[in-house]
Amino acid sequence: MTAVAPRPVPAATTGRTLHHTLTPLLVAVAAAVGAVGVHRLFVGTGLGQAVDTAALLGGDFHHPRVGDVLTRTLDATRLAVLAVVCLAAAAFGVLRRRLDLVLASAFLVITANLATQQFKAHLDRPLLDGFPAPNSFPSGHATAAASAAFVLVLVFPRALRGTVGLLGAGYVAVVSVATVWAEWHRPSDVLAALLIVLACGSVAVFGVRLRRSGPTRRPHLPNRLVMAILTVTAALTATAAVVGLLSVALSERALPDLVSGRYAFLTGVAAIVAATAATFIVWVRLTSVEPAQEATR
Repeated sequence: MTAVAPRPVPAATTGRTLHHTLTPLLVAVAAAVGAVGVHRLFVGTGLGQAVDTAALLGGDFHHPRVGDVLTRTLDATRLAVLAVVCLAAAAFGVLRRRLDLVLASAFLVITANLATQQFKAHLDRPLLDGFPAPNSFPSGHATAAASAAFVLVLVFPRALRGTVGLLGAGYVAVVSVATVWAEWHRPSDVLAALLIVLACGSVAVFGVRLRRSGPTRRPHLPNRLVMAILTVTAALTATAAVVGLLSVALSERALPDLVSGRYAFLTGVAAIVAATAATFIVWVRLTSVEPAQEATR
């Protein structure tokens, strides 16, 4: 009986597979570098601290309905609630017979929240802006909310990940803004938290892809309307954040009365919303490509 030689894998397919496997690792490195950059700029420089603190203190205003929504959202972001979300996500992964997603979810939640708490406990905050306050970098609330939302995106079927991502982005944005409004965290704390969660999540996806390496189908892009909403939101708020940041920096250094505290707070809000939308765009796209044999699940 004549043995049949295995069919060689085309070089183009091998290249696509390698790119598919390594992309999450590159995203993780970029996110980690971004978190370091945020710390260097907004914690390690006097101007960065001044701009960050101006946004923090500018949220000292009251609106009954807004305050009620933010307070309720912060109250809902409790460890017990997040634990229930993670357990539900794990159960959903088991039902889909995707133990790899369950393990990836556990890795994401544990590493992201543990890293955040360790950084917060051991990073120093030099007093450069004249505002004595303990280190709050990065935000534990934002990390907890984002890691829970990321887990839900990861374990849901690909067809639903866009919608889940949009809902998750909205929840994370509200929690993050609430922490600044309550003067628990500065905007930079939130930006770093989002990047830390993205870095840990990307490493988790890298592990999943490494285990299930093989030819891939074209990405099953999420709902285009969902992605359009996130993209437009990210673009508009990022533009507002850049303009606002420059204005607040100019006010802190040259023209003290150029902008108000509320303007600085809204600049921080714009930066948070932009970062949240951009982070979820990357995460949803990152989880939208799987090996061909898993594409229907």
